[in-house]
Amino acid sequence: MKIHNKRIVYTEIGLVAFVWMVLVLTPILFREDIYSPIMRSVIVQLEITIPLLVVFLINRFILVPKLLFKGKQTLFIVSVLGVILLFTFGSFIYDKMEVKSKPPSVLPSGNQIMSTPDNPMILPPYSLPGGNDPFGNLRPIQPHKQRPIPPFANFLILAILVVGFDTGLRSSLRWMETENEKVSLEKENIATQLVLLRNQVSPHFFMNTLNNIHALVDINTEEAKESIIKLSKMMRYLLYETQTEATTLTREVEFLHSYIDLMKLRYNEKVSITLTLPTTIPEKIMPPFLFTSLIENAFKHGVSYREESFINIDLMVSDDRLMLIIKNSKANKTHTDNFSGIGLDNTQKRLALLYGDTYHLDIIDADNIFTVNLSIPL
Repeated sequence: MKIHNKRIVYTEIGLVAFVWMVLVLTPILFREDIYSPIMRSVIVQLEITIPLLVVFLINRFILVPKLLFKGKQTLFIVSVLGVILLFTFGSFIYDKMEVKSKPPSVLPSGNQIMSTPDNPMILPPYSLPGGNDPFGNLRPIQPHKQRPIPPFANFLILAILVVGFDTGLRSSLRWMETENEKVSLEKENIATQLVLLRNQVSPHFFMNTLNNIHALVDINTEEAKESIIKLSKMMRYLLYETQTEATTLTREVEFLHSYIDLMKLRYNEKVSITLTLPTTIPEKIMPPFLFTSLIENAFKHGVSYREESFINIDLMVSDDRLMLIIKNSKANKTHTDNFSGIGLDNTQKRLALLYGDTYHLDIIDADNIFTVNLSIPL
């Protein structure tokens, strides 16, 4: 299909060029006064314009797409120079042949040969030394000795300018098209990666929560049942809410609240877990399931069953930014692998893809406290 379309384009270009050449040349070729000054001026212009049009078409539709855009710059330069020199040589030969076949201009009396600026090979006009001499005692008038630029030199200069301008224009347009394609592909890639990351996070969270419930079954059956109910609500959120590109801050906070309540069921009084939320939560839009991996990391590395530990989660919202501060004690496990898990690694990738340079993630690993500060635009 692509080759077929190219053939159609080239056929149309050839037909259009042929029709225009016929329309331009037909009234000239069939005129009897072809050597009149006006017609001569038109023909001189066409002798340069038509070859320039051919060179332009060859460069635009053959050399640029077939060579330059295929990475064959050296072959493109050689080909362009070859085409220009070939047509310049043709213009030079045509000019020489035209000079030899050009008829002389004649005075109205038919007895004198007169030169014109376009015909330097014809004899110059003659003047009388003392006025009108009926006996023809004439002497030639010396013409102005400024040499005109040869037609082939004019053609060479114009051809270089036309080809250079057209090549630069095509290259600029091609660069713009390439950049637009890159932006489009990057957007598609970001959307695809976000879907994959979201799909990875959900099973990861589900697996950890099931482990928590499994631990509660033998300890407290009623609490295990309660946790299953909360888990079902959370999974409903995962299945239906997070399949969209965005959710509301209210729904995300409700999900986090249920998640933390579920995690509290697993630990005893030695673990202090606090969640501080704004009094009023604005209806802002944000990506779903964005903070869970950070909170999971705090539970994974900050909780100890044998000694007192704590996890403090503060969520603050301003007019245009959301700030999440998570502080947790350091259990015997180290935080060297805090960003090696699937969940946290995906969170970092999502933040980079979603916000670029507009988000801030600071990780402070002190002696006894591990702190994560996250700020994102709303």
